[in-house]
Amino acid sequence: MTDDRPAFDELPLLEPLGLRHAWDVFGAGDELGAIGRLARPDVLRGIAAVQDGDVVGLTVPLTAIDPPLYGREALEHTVFRADRNTWDDRLDNFFLQSSTHWDGLRHIQAREHGHFGGRTDDAAIVAGGGPLGIETWAKRGIVGRGVLLDLGSVVDDPFESHSVAPETLDEVAAAQGVELQPHDVLCVRFGWIGAYLQLDEEGRADAALSHDFAGLAADESMARWLWDCGVTAVAADNPGVEVSPGSREAGSLHRRLLPLLGITL
Repeated sequence: MTDDRPAFDELPLLEPLGLRHAWDVFGAGDELGAIGRLARPDVLRGIAAVQDGDVVGLTVPLTAIDPPLYGREALEHTVFRADRNTWDDRLDNFFLQSSTHWDGLRHIQAREHGHFGGRTDDAAIVAGGGPLGIETWAKRGIVGRGVLLDLGSVVDDPFESHSVAPETLDEVAAAQGVELQPHDVLCVRFGWIGAYLQLDEEGRADAALSHDFAGLAADESMARWLWDCGVTAVAADNPGVEVSPGSREAGSLHRRLLPLLGITL
């Protein structure tokens, strides 16, 4: 399957950052980014990939990370009696990055150049709406073919900083006999959440404050690989998709993908 995207190295540079962007590819005012390329044929490809019909939940429970990462407050779930015949419940302190979540296109900006598409009007960003809000994806839905790359064979300790290069992803895909196609959703297993669930209370407390974990390389080579493969989104089982801690030399994969290429994490 092919599409009409230019190659990564044909994309214009955003000066003075020296980073390539795809704003002209998606057009002015686009709210969806790469997710918008998931069309009916891609949905049908996803359905055609089903073999066994097993249902697998990919969402981590809201209280699985306890204590929450990086000092965020814990979720409060209150169950109460609304009246004589009715029970109700309420969620408070619902920090969206303390469990499974998508990074919206306005999560990271390209410094003074703005968010995806070059949007710089921060005053238009309001709670529950505004440009590039994640509710735009929620209304549309994210449905396509998911491709899982299991990096368990190359990541010895997911709690240690380990940068996974594009070449490694190619090798793992070849070993598993899978091939990425344009518009696929890439799912990457580093083994972080599985290892985390085996920790004792002290280990989880340490993990909540640690910034060391295996992840995708943050440099331009990874952005090029993801764009040229046609990936619409990347889902991972570690805290931040890209390797941590990062480095000034490699840069930020979040900044390369979200505001510049429209690829969500």
